[in-house]
Amino acid sequence: MQVLQALLLTLGSLLAVNGQSFHLGRCPKPPVQLTFDVAKYMGRWYEIEKLPAAFELGKCNQATYTLKPEGVVQVVNAELLSDGIVNEIVGTARVKDPSQPAILEVSFFEGAPSAPYWVLSTDYENYSLVYSCTNYLGFFYVDFAWILSRSRTLAATTVEQLRSTLTYNGISVARMTATDQTGCAALSRSPAPAVAA
Repeated sequence: MQVLQALLLTLGSLLAVNGQSFHLGRCPKPPVQLTFDVAKYMGRWYEIEKLPAAFELGKCNQATYTLKPEGVVQVVNAELLSDGIVNEIVGTARVKDPSQPAILEVSFFEGAPSAPYWVLSTDYENYSLVYSCTNYLGFFYVDFAWILSRSRTLAATTVEQLRSTLTYNGISVARMTATDQTGCAALSRSPAPAVAA
């Protein structure tokens, strides 16, 4: 038992150092958006707020989704690093179960496990609320949440409503941080991929 506790403490310390949202227990299961339309969700989304994510290192974070054949979604995440370099990563997302199209799985590396991407709420034209959570060893979980917008700003009232949705569903927003979406000209010049018909 002491070995297990030591392992959990070590893992917890590593995750905390890496800026992840680490919690004891199991992932919350918030409801996702009903009648979600993947095609309407495609295009560019800008990150407004997020739970800490060690893999995000810069500012001006954005994601561009393009629908490909057989329902595969191309995902292009981009950010601007402190040295002015545009950092991009390309992955794919798929709907896990056609009866729940708002639950997707996304992967950025061949052979690596996919990560959950749950669309909790979106109006397709202004905002999106996304949640991801993974259980580990049945004792703890790591989660991520993103408030996204079709523009680099989003009304404060909308942000508060989306944060309230997370809280209502047992997701802590205490560590949510605003994303710097200023001085993003280098990313603004890159065109959004066209949506395939």
